[in-house]
Amino acid sequence: MSSKVSVDFPAEIFGVETNSALIHQVVVAQQAAARQGTHKTKTRSERSGTTAKPFRQKGTGRARQGSMIAPHMIGGGVVHGPQPRNYAQRTPKKMKAAALRGVLSDRARHGRIHVVDVLVTENASTKAAKEALAALGGRNRNWLVIIDRSDDLTALSVRNLPEVHALYADQLNTYDVLVSDDVVFTQAGYESFLAKAQGSTKEEAE
Repeated sequence: MSSKVSVDFPAEIFGVETNSALIHQVVVAQQAAARQGTHKTKTRSERSGTTAKPFRQKGTGRARQGSMIAPHMIGGGVVHGPQPRNYAQRTPKKMKAAALRGVLSDRARHGRIHVVDVLVTENASTKAAKEALAALGGRNRNWLVIIDRSDDLTALSVRNLPEVHALYADQLNTYDVLVSDDVVFTQAGYESFLAKAQGSTKEEAE
C-alpha cells in the first residue's frame, strides 16, 4: 500500500501570491493553442458552378441576377466565413511558470496537494490505485496525478480511472491543476518537478 510522505513545500513555488488575472491569461492562451484552426468555407471565387446568368435580364419580373455562385444564392460562396488560422498566443515562459506557481500555491494553502511514496507496488492495479487515492481524501474528486517519466506502473494503473488525469512531471501545467480538485505527486514525480521548477526560479532571479 502507498503511504503519504511528509515534505516541506518550498515557499518560492508553493507559497506565492495567486494572481488571478495572470492565471486567466495563461489558461486562455493554453486553450487557444489547442484549437486546430482548420475551419474553412469557400468564397465566391472557390465555388464551382456555371458562369451563365440564371435567367435573362429582363421580362421575368424577378430581380436581375448575374451568377449562380453569388453569396445570396443557394449553394453560392460564403462572405466573411471562417478561414484557416493559427490561434496560438505568445506566452513567455516566465509568465507560464508564475501562473503555475500561483495555482499550486492556492492548492497548497487549502491542503489539496499530496505526496505519496508510490500509488501502487509490484504490479499494475487499477483497484489498488483507486483505493490509494480514496485513502487520501474520500471519493467524488477529480485527481491530478503527477509521476516521473519512468513510472510506467502508475501510468498503467490510473489510465482507466475516469476521475484521474495523469501527467509526467515535466508536463505539469496551469490548466490541469486548475480543473482538478486535488494534486497527487508520487515522490519521484515530486522530486523531478521540484528540480525543474527550482531551476527555472533561479533563472528568473538572475
